[in-house]
Amino acid sequence: MVKLQDHQALQKEVTGSVALLLNMVYGLLGMALVISVLSVVNIMAMSAFERTQEIGMLRAIGMHREGIKRMIRLESIAISLFGSVLGVIVGIFTAWAMGTVFSHSKLLSGYTMQIPWERILLFLVASAAVGALAALWPARRAAALNTLQAIKAQ
Repeated sequence: MVKLQDHQALQKEVTGSVALLLNMVYGLLGMALVISVLSVVNIMAMSAFERTQEIGMLRAIGMHREGIKRMIRLESIAISLFGSVLGVIVGIFTAWAMGTVFSHSKLLSGYTMQIPWERILLFLVASAAVGALAALWPARRAAALNTLQAIKAQ
């Protein structure tokens, strides 16, 4: 079947396809978020477990339980933000590269790259919040360690 369209109708059809693709990417982003939360919880739990002796020494020299929790929380936020910033950089570069390639085609001749800074900032803030939430259980567990048993642990 042959379908006749003018340039605007064809561009509108392609824009609809791009919007669908963008929604699919957002769905994948949501799944990646769930996986990353579980990964950060696992990393922080393993970190707290492996550094039991260090945490015991910090407690012995006077660090309070809140300080231990804050340390674990800040590490988790740093890990989450590092991954998010790296993802934003790779995503912007990929969008620029694909846009440059496709802008030379007749179909997307009026292409201009627009970076949604507000949305990116929202995702970075959400990433920091997810990092803080992912650290709740490992931080509580690390702060509850018995100081003397933690120092003696090997």
